[in-house]
Amino acid sequence: MTGAQTAAAATTRRQAAGPPRTGLTLFALAIAGMVVSVQQTLVIPLLPELMGRFHVSVTAVTWVFTASLLAGAVATPLLSRFGDMYGKKKMILLVLVLLLIGSVVCALSGSLGVLIAGRTLQGVSSAMIPLAIGMIRDTFPRERITTAIGIVSATMGVGGSAGMIVTGLIADHTTSHHPVFWITAALAAAGLVLVAVTAHDSGARAGGRPDLAGALVLAGWLVCLLLAISEGNDWGWTAGGTIALFAAAVVLCAVWVVVEQRVREPLVRLNLLVGPKSLSANLASTLLGFAMFAAFTLISGFVQSPSGKVGYGLSGSVLDVGLYMLPSTVTMLVASAMSGGVARRIGPAYTLALGSVFAGLSYTWLALSNSHGYDMLAFSAIQGIGFGIAYAALGTLAVQHVPMDQSGIASGINSLVRTTGGSIAGAVTASILAGKVIAGTEVPTLGAYELCFWIVAAGAVLAAAVAVAHGVRHPHERPA
Repeated sequence: MTGAQTAAAATTRRQAAGPPRTGLTLFALAIAGMVVSVQQTLVIPLLPELMGRFHVSVTAVTWVFTASLLAGAVATPLLSRFGDMYGKKKMILLVLVLLLIGSVVCALSGSLGVLIAGRTLQGVSSAMIPLAIGMIRDTFPRERITTAIGIVSATMGVGGSAGMIVTGLIADHTTSHHPVFWITAALAAAGLVLVAVTAHDSGARAGGRPDLAGALVLAGWLVCLLLAISEGNDWGWTAGGTIALFAAAVVLCAVWVVVEQRVREPLVRLNLLVGPKSLSANLASTLLGFAMFAAFTLISGFVQSPSGKVGYGLSGSVLDVGLYMLPSTVTMLVASAMSGGVARRIGPAYTLALGSVFAGLSYTWLALSNSHGYDMLAFSAIQGIGFGIAYAALGTLAVQHVPMDQSGIASGINSLVRTTGGSIAGAVTASILAGKVIAGTEVPTLGAYELCFWIVAAGAVLAAAVAVAHGVRHPHERPA
């Protein structure tokens, strides 16, 4: 079947699906996306407690969060490719099963190593969002695609805030981390049933075989890079181990590029990663991933810092962390629903730039003023507007220029670079906080937090600049 025939067949399937079917599918995908996003941030408010429970450093405990992101970075393009080959619904069900298993492992864990192993299994579920976006692009009526992608994309932030609230409520009644993961297991089971019963997959299919070699080499250079960044302060940036890891990351990345150019069915099609219309979307996605996941890790520690002892922070509880992020949940839902209309008027590139500017402003606020509760609430509300607009537009920008039978992998690549940005954010911010501490303690200074806020704000502003440049170079693009 030719590309034109595939596109025509997909269009016919979208028309046959009709509003009722797509409505139920959207509901199922949004709920499943929410469950996946909950697991990504559920552990963040627990990191300070886990440090004491397992007697480990901040860089070590950060791997409870980073391992999940790293697993998602490797699994997402592979499972997205499987989605194009074998059906996106099957892959969505698979990642929800792995999320369920990983949640049970974490719930039964008694050591940091077992907890990280369970979190790694959970992290595979990050492929859920690009698979859902690919399914929407394959099966939904043209006029509903942008809005539907916006709603599913918004679950990343909404679920993230909800995860911290759930953790906070549990932390008020117990000091154990186990109940948190039993709740995740129950949510994963519910999402699994909902998708199995209501979601419909009539998207395009692609042939070929999976690129397992590419997946292994990709995992290798990402692990080397993140380990070097996260351990640089402890080992020394000029230490032999640190330099060796950076060198290994460079060499393995070069090998990975060669592998992807030579295999018949590459894990990551380099033209979808660095092609003329893909590079800017993927670069913006990396920068936004850095900004969004940095917020989750930074805000938790900052809110819980006791102002009376360290001179900054809000002396909040684990529950307070989630409550301070609640405005972000509300504004993100509203902004993502509105993003489709904005994108149809000015194009997804300029819509992405608009959202990125709001995200940058939120971090700038926090860098300049952070001593009161209303500073955190204002940050949260503005950030929600920014990411609600930006991620909805980004989901459309990533897939609008590719054939139907590559929609899953295109969205998967965009998610890969976003998750990679988030992984780097966790490692970089942990390194800065560990490197600038109050004398005689291991507590980060206020300056360390403010430096992180400025760095993240700069990343969001750079994302806006990249989006504007894309809009100038491709002025006639509109949502597909």
